[in-house]
Amino acid sequence: MDLRHKERILRVFRHHPTPFLYRMFALFFVVGPAFFLLYIARGLMSDMVFFLVNVLVIMIILFAFIYVFLVYWLDKLVVTNQRIIFVYWKYLTLRKEYEARLDDIQDIVTSEKGLLAYFYIFDYGTFKLSTASAKITITFHNAPDPEGIRNFVYSLKPQ
Repeated sequence: MDLRHKERILRVFRHHPTPFLYRMFALFFVVGPAFFLLYIARGLMSDMVFFLVNVLVIMIILFAFIYVFLVYWLDKLVVTNQRIIFVYWKYLTLRKEYEARLDDIQDIVTSEKGLLAYFYIFDYGTFKLSTASAKITITFHNAPDPEGIRNFVYSLKPQ
């Protein structure tokens, strides 16, 4: 992401932490049975093999946690004084950038989930921006305070 002449970053939005914590919690419960199966199979292995298998499983789990965290952390919505840039990491090896000029913005749609959105821990949703040409649509899932982002972008948009 390169900035243009006289362009400056005003705000950077990253995903809300609550959905990330849900994903980490689910990952923990998916790998939990692996340790249970290792415990059951302990009698079939020598102590050294049991230790090495445990180390291998822990390394795989740590790699999965780090991978999910990096993909979560690298996604961002950057608002500058000239445009909005969405940096989307599908995988660690696949990054896409979408951008929309502020004066091309046609519509911004936000959605939040339920009454609990009034509390910060649940105040996340989807931020969807469409341009006048309809060629570019930026969709930022799990955005923190999508209404606040929309109001911020509308306050920057030239009239």
